[in-house]
Amino acid sequence: MIASILIGLVALIHLYILVLEMVLWDKPAGQKAFGLTPEFARQSKTLAANQGLYNGFLAAGLIYGLLAVSNGYEFKLFFLLCVLVAGLFGGFTASKKILYVQAAPAALALIALFAGI
Repeated sequence: MIASILIGLVALIHLYILVLEMVLWDKPAGQKAFGLTPEFARQSKTLAANQGLYNGFLAAGLIYGLLAVSNGYEFKLFFLLCVLVAGLFGGFTASKKILYVQAAPAALALIALFAGI
């Protein structure tokens, strides 16, 4: 039960990231969230939309794992590991904030999944 709640939270985080990167990137909310100048946001909008789409796929996999007729364990495990790796990579290469926003929730959800809670 706790694992499912945490997995749902990770999925919601990634849906929010999808919206930030695909819809709000060049708007004030997106610029503030990522610390962007209006010029950079305009120039990188297509790249950000591509990133947002990938975050949407991560969310979709986690949601599928939660809704699967079977327990969806393999989907949950695979997509949580994808989120964790992406969060670690982003945290070490782009912004430490990503460690807390993306990697930490995925790690907690993985721990709960492994513990069966």
